[in-house]
Amino acid sequence: MHDLVAGLRLPVLGAPMYIVSNPALVAAQCQAGIVGSFPAMNARGPDALDEWLDRIADENAAQAGTHPGHPTGPVGVNLIVHRTNERLDADLATVVRRRVRLVITSLGVQPEVNHAVHEAGGLVLHDVTNQRHAHRAIEAGADGLILVAAGAGGHAGVQSPFALLAETRQWFDGPIVLAGAIASGRAILAARILGADMVSIGSPFIATDEANAADGYKRMVVESSAADIVYSDLFTGVHGNYLTGSIRGAGYDPDNLPRPSGEGLKVSGAATAWRDIWGCGQGIGAISAIGPAGTLVDRLLREYRAAAAEARGFADA
Repeated sequence: MHDLVAGLRLPVLGAPMYIVSNPALVAAQCQAGIVGSFPAMNARGPDALDEWLDRIADENAAQAGTHPGHPTGPVGVNLIVHRTNERLDADLATVVRRRVRLVITSLGVQPEVNHAVHEAGGLVLHDVTNQRHAHRAIEAGADGLILVAAGAGGHAGVQSPFALLAETRQWFDGPIVLAGAIASGRAILAARILGADMVSIGSPFIATDEANAADGYKRMVVESSAADIVYSDLFTGVHGNYLTGSIRGAGYDPDNLPRPSGEGLKVSGAATAWRDIWGCGQGIGAISAIGPAGTLVDRLLREYRAAAAEARGFADA
């Protein structure tokens, strides 16, 4: 993990967002000097996953050729390890064969997945929302944790990032990535001060030129604030944060949502929910315009450096 962070401009993981993360966005994130990642399921099948990895590698190589010395971040692939993911074995085989440097696992724990990634020289970070899941992930062989705190976009937990990170650091000294309403350089620095090695940022990248998101989705991210986010388990069977405007657009009243069926998560049926009901985190008040992903990272870096300089003044007080 140290080697991964040391080569970055900022300690940031571009979160793998269902549908939204595509080769153009991931390559732009890598070329901006952060980690770019995407869900394997965004590529429509193992052959497409190979093609996506090729496209990203080619674009990053071209960037490195024309800008020698400019840091290029690594690529991460998100694997849904839930029992309903019928593609897991094929996607894992591709990730292992391609020796993907970073694998993010979500919605389940499978020790054999961790073992396979390790055999190929990769690092495994597992998404968790509470201590029970965190302990299970580490016991199953994950190298580190992505703590998905309250306010994160898409599937998210309910615990404060302060509490979730502090309690995890009481027993775990390995790699930790913090996620949840992080949309400014100041927030990145705050997470580092709290004890995180990196942060995961997703929702701000929805409002970028490269993102595979409808224009209306991008505009809604820019025009909304934390007050426009609803937390519900109706749409996928797992609690997550969504834009109220998209919920209304799909014919629901965000203030009076029906109860879910109780059938739980169905990975195969998630596409409809994420296409029509738009996931988003609470940090979007910091997003004021649609633009290139690289411009967003540049802004985060300026804010991070300014906040760090200010924090040094606090330490001297």
